[in-house]
Amino acid sequence: MKLRRDVFQAIADPTRRTIISLVAFQALTPTAIAENFDYSRQTISKHIQILTECEILEQEHKGREIYYHLNPNGMKEIAEFIEPFRKLWDDRFNKLESVMKNYQSKK
Repeated sequence: MKLRRDVFQAIADPTRRTIISLVAFQALTPTAIAENFDYSRQTISKHIQILTECEILEQEHKGREIYYHLNPNGMKEIAEFIEPFRKLWDDRFNKLESVMKNYQSKK
């Protein structure tokens, strides 16, 4: 059985969350990602490795370059975990909106 890192531990780190945000819009090389930080290239490579092991990032080889891009399926576990909470908060905000509308109409 192949063990992989925990996706929630991976996104707990602010540097890794920033990397996810960067590659969400366009595929980037490790060098391009590292240019956004004041860390060494080796430090950023370690963060990329963790995100890749969690299947949040995917590699794509183009010639001699490696590009990393977001794997939406890798984010599925996070989305599934958050979904019940999103519904809970949506329900609460809808109830609050209803109360506020009733309050305003009584003025």
